[in-house]
Amino acid sequence: MNLASTLQSHAARSAMTAWQRSLIGLGIAWGLLLVIFRQDAADMVGIWWNSSTFNHCLLIVPVLGWLVHQRKDQLTALTPQSWAPALMYVAIGAFGWLLGDAAGLAVARQLALIMMLQGAVVLTLGPNVARGLLFPLFYMFFLLPIGEEAVPILQTVTAQMCMTMLDWVGIPAHLDGIFITTPTGYFRVAEACSGVKFLVAMMAYGVLVANLCFNSWPRRCAFLAVCFVVPILANGVRAFSTIYIAHFQGIEFAASLDHVVYGWVFFGIVIALVMAAGWRFFDRRPDADAFDPDMLQGPVRYILNIKQALGALLLIALVPFGWSAYVAARSSPVPDRIVLPAVAGWKVVPYLPNAHWTPRFVGASHYLSGRYRNAAGQEADLFVVVFDRQSEGRELVGFGQGAVDPDGHWSWSANMPAPSSGRAERIKTEGAARHVVSFYRVNKVTTGSAARVKLATLQARLFNGNQQAVAILVSAEDEPDAPARPAVDAFVSALGDIDKVADRFAGLR
Repeated sequence: MNLASTLQSHAARSAMTAWQRSLIGLGIAWGLLLVIFRQDAADMVGIWWNSSTFNHCLLIVPVLGWLVHQRKDQLTALTPQSWAPALMYVAIGAFGWLLGDAAGLAVARQLALIMMLQGAVVLTLGPNVARGLLFPLFYMFFLLPIGEEAVPILQTVTAQMCMTMLDWVGIPAHLDGIFITTPTGYFRVAEACSGVKFLVAMMAYGVLVANLCFNSWPRRCAFLAVCFVVPILANGVRAFSTIYIAHFQGIEFAASLDHVVYGWVFFGIVIALVMAAGWRFFDRRPDADAFDPDMLQGPVRYILNIKQALGALLLIALVPFGWSAYVAARSSPVPDRIVLPAVAGWKVVPYLPNAHWTPRFVGASHYLSGRYRNAAGQEADLFVVVFDRQSEGRELVGFGQGAVDPDGHWSWSANMPAPSSGRAERIKTEGAARHVVSFYRVNKVTTGSAARVKLATLQARLFNGNQQAVAILVSAEDEPDAPARPAVDAFVSALGDIDKVADRFAGLR
């Protein structure tokens, strides 16, 4: 064996040793992060498994493995090196986790965990390898269960598209928010009919196809635009078709057809049509290399040994986790019992609604409700909920919390003009409607804004403020001869200073 062969053999063994060392380090780094933030990881997997909107995330995990395997030959031509600047990205993720935990935003904590996992890859493998893994690292963001926040907008868009198409075919219809009335019956564009689950899955699929099948960025952007618009339009057609068939064949037949034919079968056809339309514009060979390793291999500065990298990562991850545990241990007592307040000019009467309604606040320390009537005959319902502190699953605002129970029969219909520091909305169920005004009180802040609630919660958790949180909801039923909003406004006015009322319920006054 000549000297050149010996040197090449030694270099190959060194490279292999570097890869083995770096992969072991990456495995330890991911293991540490997943153990420390195991609750967020478990919650994320639970959402993938239990929510049909995010079932596709279960497929993204093996897709990520396939994307890495697809780059195996090119990656082995690179030399992995632990890289100190990646700790900045890990630190940003850790700080984001702290903010998300303080604000009670599960999705922010989950995003932060994904960022820390991404940062661990760059930290242990280095910038050259990370550039080769750039798309798989980016594609990890699609593991985040986000998108249900768009449900109200998509419900409204779907309902309006239905009305347009019903007008085209000459079927008389009336639209009230997301409720459509035709001569055949009464239809609600429910959360499940908003099309959000397919839109979220279609965007994840579209980004993957754009990377694998296109080189041109204009073509990629055009394809992604189609993947965004077509599912929305297709869902509108699907909802319209259900109403159209119900008009001629009956509601039961339309409902059974919707469950059997539509859903993923219908949208599977839509995916096939989108792919067929984009096929002729594909400009990347299926067997093309993901990247050229010769263009990525370069000198690396600020190298760490693997033990230093893992020690720094562990310290960065433990700091926000430790602070969160310290704040959570602080006492935030609330009264043992709360009672309905005396309201000038109003007296408590039996609760006899046209349609039963109860808002949904999971995990509260106290619930209180009552119906009041004044001398003018106006009636209003008061609902109070008190939290000693907010935590995962026990939040003042969030998906499924508030005036509408997503598992119930009531649905959001429209936002209404809001009073100062409050939120107003109209909700409906078959044969009944309500106006609801909501006030949220956290850390000396009263608001109707979910974002402001989260910010006040964040400030309280970060700076040891008051952890107690209160929601006050005032509601009244719409009657043919007595609209609800005047009764709500009259009761809110008589209730007085909402800040003081909320603080008394929380035991802070």
